[in-house]
Amino acid sequence: MESLSRRVNFLSPSATVAMNQKARDLKAKGIDVINMGVGEPDFNTPDHIKDAAKKAIDGNFSFYPPVTGFPDLKKAVVEKFKRENNLDFTPEQIMVSCGAKHALSNSLMALIDKDDEVIIPAPYWVSYVELVKLCEGKPIVIEAKYESSFKITPAQLEKAITPKTKAFLICSPSNPSGAVYSRNELRAFADVLQKHQKIFILSDEIYEHINFVGVHESIAQFPELKDRVVVINGVSKAYAMTGWRIGYMGAPLWLTKACDKLQGQMTTGASTIAQKAAVAALTSDQQCVKDMNKAFRRRKDLMVKLIREIEGLKVCDPEGAFYVFPVVKNYLGMSINGRKINTTEELCMYLLEDAHISTVPGDAFGDPDCIRISFANSDENLIEAMRRMKEALGRMK
Repeated sequence: MESLSRRVNFLSPSATVAMNQKARDLKAKGIDVINMGVGEPDFNTPDHIKDAAKKAIDGNFSFYPPVTGFPDLKKAVVEKFKRENNLDFTPEQIMVSCGAKHALSNSLMALIDKDDEVIIPAPYWVSYVELVKLCEGKPIVIEAKYESSFKITPAQLEKAITPKTKAFLICSPSNPSGAVYSRNELRAFADVLQKHQKIFILSDEIYEHINFVGVHESIAQFPELKDRVVVINGVSKAYAMTGWRIGYMGAPLWLTKACDKLQGQMTTGASTIAQKAAVAALTSDQQCVKDMNKAFRRRKDLMVKLIREIEGLKVCDPEGAFYVFPVVKNYLGMSINGRKINTTEELCMYLLEDAHISTVPGDAFGDPDCIRISFANSDENLIEAMRRMKEALGRMK
């Protein structure tokens, strides 16, 4: 007899995970699916990072680690924050977790009580709203559309704030839109938040190094917000280490201590071997990061060009991350072989089943007019995928 908790029944499954699994199922049947739905680099982890992991295995780093992370990794994170972001943290303020999603989950669970409101700009990463719901909080979604380059304004933020607002969750560079907030734009948000001292800021900066417009800017840089900003990052995207599951956060000491208590009861520390690999990633030469970023920039330019050649689609030129988020609204309501396509979920399923390309519906990201396409793939696959998409969309009437 099934007797699931209300908590689980209330939770929606991850659309990105679901579409990725459907693509895998078709591939297992021998179908040539081009997977453009998965949110991970297609590069292998650099050799020097793998070598550090092998050394850790031979060094018998196979026992329980400290809950908050090994001291050398926390030191490396502190130095990274100072070197790249000019942010000052102590090792005691650093928390290492099983991926950036885990760090975000810890923060929300430590901060959010029932009916607390969390402001989330849309389009948003699929898990933000669900994690807030899991904490029994209330997601307050602010819409940003194609016409505003998928960025919210300070006025929208101010309008969304109520006496119940507990946190503001921002992601720059953005998954799924690729939007990047400039220093001036973040300064304007800081001016609004300075007037509301009880609001915490959660800054998801996991795509920091995949940036096509210059130096990464963090909202944590403004001194007046220092005591209430949580900076969340990790090694997954920049170093092609998604499967290693190492994320981290820098936060006020009292919050790090709370997350230590929480994580200590749930997962304890992250993988010892992966932590040693992460030390190598953060402390060694960063040329691998630059090389991957250069490849992503080239692919981004290629994808924007190819999508703009498809009639009826509109796309912003992403400033970061490795996604494009085209507006497909013109195709919603059309039909193919007697099958009407009303939603982006139905459109993505049609593209998967008919054109054998995997994408993710925009509904899952809070924008029902768009779909997310990852360009973390080879140039050849990108060209072939867009050829298939153009052909498939061209058959709709």
